[in-house]
Amino acid sequence: MNISFAAEYESFRDEVRRFLDTNLTEQLRDAQRFCPGIFLDYEHNIEWHKILHKQGWVAPSWPQEYGGTGWDLMRRYIWSIEKAEAGAPDTAPMGLAMCGPMLIGCGSAEQQQEYLPRILSGEDYWCQGYSEPGSGSDLASLKLKATSDGDYYRLNGSKIWTSHAHYANKMFILVRTNDQGKPQEGITFLLLDMDTPGIRVEPILFASGTHEVNQVFFDDARVPKANVVGEEHKGWQVAKYLLEFERGGSTGGNAARKVSLQRLRKLAALIPQGEGYVADDPDFVRKLDETAVQLEAIQYTEFRMMAALSKGDSPGPESSVIKALSAEITQRITELTSEAMGQYAAVHQPGARTVGTNAPTIGPEEGVVAFPRYFNLRASSIAGGSNEVQRNIMAKLVLGL
Repeated sequence: MNISFAAEYESFRDEVRRFLDTNLTEQLRDAQRFCPGIFLDYEHNIEWHKILHKQGWVAPSWPQEYGGTGWDLMRRYIWSIEKAEAGAPDTAPMGLAMCGPMLIGCGSAEQQQEYLPRILSGEDYWCQGYSEPGSGSDLASLKLKATSDGDYYRLNGSKIWTSHAHYANKMFILVRTNDQGKPQEGITFLLLDMDTPGIRVEPILFASGTHEVNQVFFDDARVPKANVVGEEHKGWQVAKYLLEFERGGSTGGNAARKVSLQRLRKLAALIPQGEGYVADDPDFVRKLDETAVQLEAIQYTEFRMMAALSKGDSPGPESSVIKALSAEITQRITELTSEAMGQYAAVHQPGARTVGTNAPTIGPEEGVVAFPRYFNLRASSIAGGSNEVQRNIMAKLVLGL
């Protein structure tokens, strides 16, 4: 496999580096550095989103005719690497990486015209209404009821683990419109406004102390039937298409994990252990090296998926491979970071991981998010479909079992 960069790509890399040097402030770098999990705080997320939108780079994976960059796979890969190494924030995934690609693939022309420009500009901030109490990994068992009421549905029930619902003004949601037949055959995919009467958002705090997810309650909330994506009762197909992008449809995601591992090596050289430092412990170094090998394996799986995407294919079942492996290696890095921090890991110092703070840290500054990130990313092997579900998909669609 030839993964060297041609001259045109090296020129593009230089352009990306100039852009990041000019536009990436220390506050934005700190926001990413102190981010305890997947979702950056809303304020800095939107600030970075608008900078990228002004440049025309906010949607690297979207086709140019829909407002995206039109970049090929290699340019998108270079962008992912360079922004990770520069410490740039990630954009919120719900609109740009999930709802947008879903609308491009499954939405009507009217829905594309209405929603895609607002996703690009940041005017609409989306959340995902999939999981329910008792219906997470077994998503097809969802029960939130959508009852026909003329040109509207009346929604009753709740969704849970809804990331950033307290900031979102839009939601894409799966609802039950038919109780007959197979569970998958009675699900409809809807778009809705979060300020619809009858919708209530209640916070769920993580063990890390962060507020990222919520439970959303629906009490006779009326949603127009015109907001259906695809066909009534056929939302399962739309949901599966979107999940391919959630689970592994982007490219270059491994770059951030490699950067995290590099920072962990540097952190280990700062923390005393015995007569030396953690970085001198051969057992710990072996764990780091094993993790680096696993990251390389994920990298080449990502390359194979990039090759498929470059031919116009959807991510396919390989997205489950990427999702499961990425979740496990991400958790592994948080575990090793906490191990390296030792006694410093458990110190609760939220003031020291606030953008713009001058609060002194107990232990190395790079480690102040070690425990919050460890706790937060326990969810990465559950969100988007648990790793057990991913392995069932691999067994059926990849291995043919």
